[in-house]
This record gives sequence, structure tokens and C-alpha cells, in this order.
Amino acid sequence: MIILQAQQVGRSFNGNELFANVNLEIQNGARIGLVGPNGIGKTTLLEILTGIAPPDAGQVTTMKNLSIGYLAQNSGLDSDKTIFKEMLTVFAPLQAMAWQIHDLEVKLGDPQLIADKEAFAATMKQYDQLQHDFNEQNGYGYEAEIRSVLHGFQFGETTYDKPVGTLSGGERSRLALAKLLLEKHDLIILDEPTNHLDIETLSWLEGYLKTYPGAILTVSHDQYFLDHVVTEIYELDHHHATHYKTNYSGYLKQKADRQAQAWKAYNKQQEEIAKLQDFVDKNIVRASTTKQAQARRKQLEKMDVLEKPAGDNKTVHFNFTPTRPSGNEVLKVEQATAGYEPDKPMAGPIDFQVNKFDRIAIIGPNGVGKSTLLKSVLGKIPFLKGDAKFGANVDVGYYDQEIQQLNPKNTVIDEIWDDHPMMPEKDVRSVLAAFLFLADDIQKPVSALSGGQKARLELTKLALKHDNFLVLDEPTNHLDINSKEVLEQALKDFSGTVLFVSHDRYFINELATNVVAIAPTGSTTYLGNWDYYQEKLTETQAEAAAAAAAQPTAKTETAGATSYQQSKEDARAERKLQREVDDLEQQLQDLSQQEAKIQKAMTAPDVLSDYVKMQTLQTELETVQKQTAKVEDAWEEKGIQLEDMHADNN
Repeated sequence: MIILQAQQVGRSFNGNELFANVNLEIQNGARIGLVGPNGIGKTTLLEILTGIAPPDAGQVTTMKNLSIGYLAQNSGLDSDKTIFKEMLTVFAPLQAMAWQIHDLEVKLGDPQLIADKEAFAATMKQYDQLQHDFNEQNGYGYEAEIRSVLHGFQFGETTYDKPVGTLSGGERSRLALAKLLLEKHDLIILDEPTNHLDIETLSWLEGYLKTYPGAILTVSHDQYFLDHVVTEIYELDHHHATHYKTNYSGYLKQKADRQAQAWKAYNKQQEEIAKLQDFVDKNIVRASTTKQAQARRKQLEKMDVLEKPAGDNKTVHFNFTPTRPSGNEVLKVEQATAGYEPDKPMAGPIDFQVNKFDRIAIIGPNGVGKSTLLKSVLGKIPFLKGDAKFGANVDVGYYDQEIQQLNPKNTVIDEIWDDHPMMPEKDVRSVLAAFLFLADDIQKPVSALSGGQKARLELTKLALKHDNFLVLDEPTNHLDINSKEVLEQALKDFSGTVLFVSHDRYFINELATNVVAIAPTGSTTYLGNWDYYQEKLTETQAEAAAAAAAQPTAKTETAGATSYQQSKEDARAERKLQREVDDLEQQLQDLSQQEAKIQKAMTAPDVLSDYVKMQTLQTELETVQKQTAKVEDAWEEKGIQLEDMHADNN
């Protein structure tokens, strides 16, 4: 069921069209990502969809009584209450219902009411209904739900009585998102919800959103988040929106395929047009061929000329080229402890080695000292213990996440000239243009640049140094998706070595050859990317859980009581497993019907002659088939478990 629909929506600023003819629909339970380059109008479109701002053209319609929750970018909670009391406001109706139930309980104990059978029966009916409603709305569990969500956003019980007004901006942003999730809207619209979240919180949020009962529309620069949360993508680009029924990685592939197909069709038609025009030009004046030339001219006039496919928006284009190669051993960190105060170490002992061509990601929770570690490696801050040694012929280039290596008093062009005073102006302008600094930008003071512009200027300077070992601290922080992908490709193509700190899991997954996980107790090296690290982490946790389960426990019950309790638990587990098997069987039936429906649609004459429709249906069919295989595996596994359990219980 469609709960929100945008039809031909447009918005202009000062006579300039931002976007037009945007069509977008949100189904109940949908998971949608909105992507596009910075400045294209994503936030403006979200404000139109939420009703905050009206469209200049078109309309937005919603289901009756649709509840929409909106989290604006970098918005924070403003309250004079404590953290827990602010979360409790979400459940004010349940609290009022609890008081009603309490009052009725008191009333039901009144002898006068008990004596009046009719009045007592009516009050008891009201009481039973309230009890039912209270239970259905999680009246006995909402405080546990609050604690669970607060814990997910890194607010422990010791923070519950902390006034919201004393929190940092990032903490208030996290709390605003926590409250929004607790409100259980039919549709939540999130503008960059992953800002201010560390990797652990991001992982928790992804898991929570997967089971969220309502629909989700989100803008995010976190490709990994989009891959694991959304199942549809709307790309806002070239002033309109294009719909893709897939996650972010699938969108990239489908977009490339569509682009290639569009160029193929366009070039083929252009060749045909050129041939027809050439025939007309050569034969229109010849008496013997004038009629054929006129016929081809009419053919040209009637032709529905395809628009030239829009190319990608301007993106950063650069590469890193080392002046000379380094030795095979680039860096060795041994028994190092990072921190600022000897009695308050942040992490250690830390041990890892960086070899030529490695791309090593350093990860860890906020505050563990990842940036401090990089600065200590570079000699900017001394290690509390241990040391770091560079190999032969190592030239180090450093990217600072705070972008403090830029002089705010310089203009953009002077910032380059300070490092390269002999570089001709035309060459400086050319390099800056590759990083999207237009002619008007290069005379701007650095202090007037946005975070993204400063990041691109820092990368410009880094590319011009031609070092063979790049040490990068959160290099993707201020970049949009397009710029991040260009940086990712430039580092993949780099013939040197990279050591980087990042919380961007997609970036880590695509780039890292090794992962070094930092914790207060030290470091662990994993010989793979982010997904490999996650697999190993899961294995370690499973082994620890198995070891804990194998430990003998104290006998606190008699053998008979234990046996009785165990049989109850076994029966309950068997019933739960049976429900899961039944649910999977129903899913398989539904998927089978979907597959048959798609296959039938693919045989329709209008589809057989339309490549785009056929490609869309083929993609849908493959998705259903993959899902079917996944459900079949789960059904088979659960079925075996059920058989084993049934045999054990009998």
C-alpha cells in the first residue's frame, strides 16, 4: 500500500531550477535511500515530503492520518528534562493508561461497587479492555525498550539522570534519533542519521532499522549503511529522480548498465541520422534522386531524437603518484602505548607492521586514541611506551581529519603556492580545477571554505607532494559519495602504501588489505577487509559463548525441579521453532507466486520488445530467486533442527 506519493514535484531558487518532475512513492514498510551529489537538493526534497516546505510545482499526497517522523541533518534534542525522563515523554499515553488501571483497581475494591452487580460488571469490562490495550501497546515493557535503545546509542544507566541540556551536540543528535525511533512513526525520514555515530552504534542502528515496523526514507553518505538498510534507491540527479529497486551496490551496477545502454542507443541513432542527413545533402539537388532525398528528410523530421545521455556531475579527478619507491618494510610499531598522560593511557600495547603496497585500516571505538596513534607514529606526539620505526626511502604524506594543516589566512591559490612557489599559475589553476575549484574559488580565503572544500584542498596538497606512504586520518569525513568513490579509486591505483583511520565501513571494505583493531588493552591484526574482520569477530564471539556455556554451573534446584523446568523450556523452544518453520513455508509459497507472476509478465509482447522493461523484470526475478534460495536454506536448517528436537523430546 502506498503511504506517500510525490507527483511531478519541482523546486526553484532565484529562477534557477533545482529539480523538476520528481516522482517518488513510498510503500508501507519500504526501505528507501535518497542519493545524489552535494547541492542537488536532497534535503530540500525531504522538507517538501515532510510538509515543512511547499513544492513550487507538483504535489505530495499521503495516506490518511499518516504519522511522519523527521530527523533533520545535525539536529539535536532540546529539552530541560533528564535523558530518561525525556524518553518517557514518548510513552505519556501509556503512563496515563497505567494510572487509569490503578484507579479502576482501587474502584473495584469498593464494597458499594461490588454490591451493584451491573455497575461492577461494567467497571470490570472497562478494566479488562484497558488491561488488554495496555498489554498490546507494550505497557509492561516500554521502560525496557527505552533502556535497550539508549544502550544502543551508547547511553548507559549512569547517564539517565543527566540533563539533556548538558550534552554535547553529537550526543543530543544521537538522543534525538533515539527518541524518534521510540515514537514508532508510520514513516521516518532521516537526513544523514549516521553523523556522530561510531562503528559499534552504526551496526546496532542497522540491526534495529531492519526490524523497524514502519517505512524508512534516508539520505546518507555511508554506502555500507545504505547497502545493509535500504532495498530501494532514488537518485536525485540532473534535476530529476531515477528509481532503482536495489541497495546501493546494486544501484551502482544498474546505473552503469543503464548508462551504457543509453549511450549505445544514442550513438546508434546518431549514426543513422548522420547517414540520412548525408544522403539528403548529396542528393536533394539531383533530379534523379530528389524524391528519395525528400523521403529521407521527412524521415528525419519525424524521428523521435533521443537526448544525449547526461554524463556524471562534475567530480574530483586525481591520482597519487610517488616520486620514488620505498623499501619493502615501511613501518614497524612495537609495544606502543598511545595517550597524553602516563597515568591515563588510551590504548596499548600496540604492535603491527606495514609493508610496501599494504593498505591498512586502523579501527576502534571513539576515544580509544586512533588519531593519537597516527600522530605518535609521525612524531607529533611521543608514545607513552614503545616506538615506531620507518623503513628505507619512506616519504610520508599526512592528511589531518581536523584539516589544521591549512592556513586560514591564505587564499586557495596561495595555499598551493606556499608549498610550490615556482609552479606556474596555469598549472596551479589546472590542478585546482581537477579538485572542483572553479576560477572564482581560487581567490577565496581558506577560512571561508566549506568542510568539503577544505578536505579537497588538503587532498590537492597531498597529491602534489608525491609521497610513497600516505597516512590518512578520517579522509572521507567531509566528502560526498562521489568524491569518496574517486578517493577510493585513487588510493586503489596508488603504487605506494597507505595507513588510514576510518569509521567508514564501505571505504574500509573496498580499500583495506589488513585491519588493525585498537582497544584499550592493545591491538589485533586481521588479514583482510571489513567483512573479513566481521567474520572473524563473529567466530571469536561464538567460541567465547561456547566456552562459557561449557563451564559447570552451580546446582540450585533439585534434580526433579530441574528436569521439569527443562522439559517446559524444551517444549516452548519446539513450539517456537515450529512457528518459524511454518512462517518460512509461507514465505516460500509467496515467493513462488511472485516468481510465477514475474515470469508471466516477461512473456508479454510489450515487454519482449522493450529492453528496459525486460531488464527491470529480469532484475526482479533474480532478486526473488536469490531470496527463495536463502529462505529454502533457512527452512531446511530449521526443519532439521525441529526433527532433532522432536526426537530428543520424545
